[in-house]
Amino acid sequence: MPRLALTCLSAFLVATPALAEFPCDELWAERNAVYKDAGYCFRTAKAIRAFGNAGCKYDEIGDVPLSARDRAKVADIQRDERRHGCAP
Repeated sequence: MPRLALTCLSAFLVATPALAEFPCDELWAERNAVYKDAGYCFRTAKAIRAFGNAGCKYDEIGDVPLSARDRAKVADIQRDERRHGCAP
């Protein structure tokens, strides 16, 4: 992509916070879907709205039994969140 096009795209994303945050929203949803599937009881209003707490079993995130594959997936997503500068 030509340098001018990249500069214009970067300026557009900075001026349009909703679009700049899209990767963070997507990563947040992907990470929390793993916890939802494993039975985590969400605490934040945002997560409860998105996933609900029906059938949840674990109040503490450290108590959620994740498989090695799910732990690796969460770790990968968290790395991506840090790379994108997503809020914790």
